[in-house]
Amino acid sequence: MVNKEVSIEHSEPTALLGVHNSNLKIIQKFFPKLKIVSRGHQLIVSGELKQLEVFEHKLAELERFLVESGTLSAIQAESILNRGINNTAPPPTLGAEDHIILYGNGGKVIRAKTPNQRKMVDLIGKNDILFAIGPAGTGKTYTAVALAVKALKNKEIKRIILARPAVEAGENLGFLPGDLKEKIDPYLRPLYDALDDMIPPEKLKTYIESRTIEIAPMAFMRGRTLDHAYVILDEAQNATDLQLKMFLTRMGPNAKFIITGDITQIDLPKKQQSGLLKAVKILKDIDGIEFAYLNFEDVVRHKLVRSIIKAYDQHHEQ
Repeated sequence: MVNKEVSIEHSEPTALLGVHNSNLKIIQKFFPKLKIVSRGHQLIVSGELKQLEVFEHKLAELERFLVESGTLSAIQAESILNRGINNTAPPPTLGAEDHIILYGNGGKVIRAKTPNQRKMVDLIGKNDILFAIGPAGTGKTYTAVALAVKALKNKEIKRIILARPAVEAGENLGFLPGDLKEKIDPYLRPLYDALDDMIPPEKLKTYIESRTIEIAPMAFMRGRTLDHAYVILDEAQNATDLQLKMFLTRMGPNAKFIITGDITQIDLPKKQQSGLLKAVKILKDIDGIEFAYLNFEDVVRHKLVRSIIKAYDQHHEQ
């Protein structure tokens, strides 16, 4: 008798095992000599070694089908389980050839979709600080968060830290209802939205409660050393020169920083210069720091967003 933990790594357990474990019950019927217990993203399997090996092959094939098709019905599960073992396929891989970064919830494929997004992936692989600068909708933040989640899943880092300047709050912050977290959360919502696509809800809740993933205003970084971490500063165009310097100098010896910003949407008071604009000039020749510039051609939202950005760019040039 052998006991083994088998991980569900590339899909949401409910999508693979079925609502109320309907697909798991079919799998159990196919392997009557195995005892299979589901615990979140882990399956605890007990039985003979040969049967365990067949089970792992079949589970990998089911998961591959789910990732490729986006769904796995009971009929599809039975069909796959009834195939000969020689027809099984290896688990899905995060291949560089199709620019996949990781598999998110429900097997959602999260990839670098444009040349400049792929440039972001390449540059952060070779450097420890990356500035990703471009207009709204170009996937700067989403790509950066995906890279951080991938590094966490691969155990390359111990935590993810996501920060934003809460410039829009200004003096009105105190008039918003709720405690400090409730006042600040609306400004951090885009970061939560990206994580929701990539990490199952219960696991994300656990990560946040254990501070494995920390989402906080930029000011909360002061005085800290951020090590063994993937650190992302979003909306950096709204950081002042001193704030951005403070943030960058938090970097520990085993960390990667991605700073994203849109220099066409600066919300700082008119008398204050964006720290992002100054950083581009000051840091451009330092080894280990790179810059990726995105434009309207990288927009992955509605096609009209691309046209809107292009029209505004042409107006400002005139």
